[in-house]
Amino acid sequence: MSDISSQLHGGYAHPLSRSWQGQSRRITKSMFMYPLFISDDPDAEAPLKGMPNQRRWGVNKLPGFLEPLIKKGLSSVILFGVPERKPKDEIGTLADDPEGPVISAVKTLREKFPDLYVACDVCLCEYTSHGHCGILHADGLINNGPSVKRLADVALAYAKAGAHCVAPSDMMDGRVGAIKRALIDSGLVGKTSLMSYSAKFASSLYGPFRDAVASAPAFGDRRCYQLPQNARGLARRAIVRDVGEGADIIMVKPGSIYLDILAEARQLAPDHPLAVYHVSGEYAALHAAAAAGVYDLKAQVVELSEAFVRAGATIILSYFSPELMDWLDE
Repeated sequence: MSDISSQLHGGYAHPLSRSWQGQSRRITKSMFMYPLFISDDPDAEAPLKGMPNQRRWGVNKLPGFLEPLIKKGLSSVILFGVPERKPKDEIGTLADDPEGPVISAVKTLREKFPDLYVACDVCLCEYTSHGHCGILHADGLINNGPSVKRLADVALAYAKAGAHCVAPSDMMDGRVGAIKRALIDSGLVGKTSLMSYSAKFASSLYGPFRDAVASAPAFGDRRCYQLPQNARGLARRAIVRDVGEGADIIMVKPGSIYLDILAEARQLAPDHPLAVYHVSGEYAALHAAAAAGVYDLKAQVVELSEAFVRAGATIILSYFSPELMDWLDE
């Protein structure tokens, strides 16, 4: 078997992922990936506290919501599951439940919208009873080995369901290589992209998201696996590591207050598509400031998107994606 990082086909198997291989200096609709929260209630359409205009969607309501956005130019989404009807457990069994929200949504979207690029976030925090991103030791600390094995199983289940991209956000050591190996062994590596949340910081900007997916830790915090806020060197090491383990796309998260890390990621991985996640707290803050008359919302969102691209991003995960499908036509 050739070196794991030599497996390149999955990174450009889809027409959209091929377009990401170039570096644009201007924002385009195809850059924007829309994060979606998927409930296991098939008819859900529940507004989210702290995130204006965002909802938890059931699979029955999802096509009707997305169809007009796709007609306007939305070309990619990333799915986050929100189990509400079944009990969670310590290993996140619901993450790859064949009848669960993510796998059901992947199958629905692939059938309804064959050209839509469908990515799946890979993590356990939404599905574990303790709210942490991996499996724990008895003392409550992360048990990295079993966590990585579990995450690889979840990613493989999403790929088998038809996801174009699997995106581990857990920050466990070695999970990119394990997922890549699972894709190779299953024969899916040539058509499934691997987007790694490589530089994901322990930020105060995730609060609205944790409310949206009910994933706040039951105890402790995530500072032992998410990066310290001052950890420029660790971020660099994590990016280089994930490139070596076969990531097709590198991500920096959050966005606006880590533009320096985003620019460094472009230098460290100059030949990779580079994603940035404009996270829930940033989204909520922009809405609040615009409502207070601090600035025009559209102008500020477009300006910030330009800053992401200027720093090197080729993909922007944004809750403003629906509005941008209109704003970029004006």
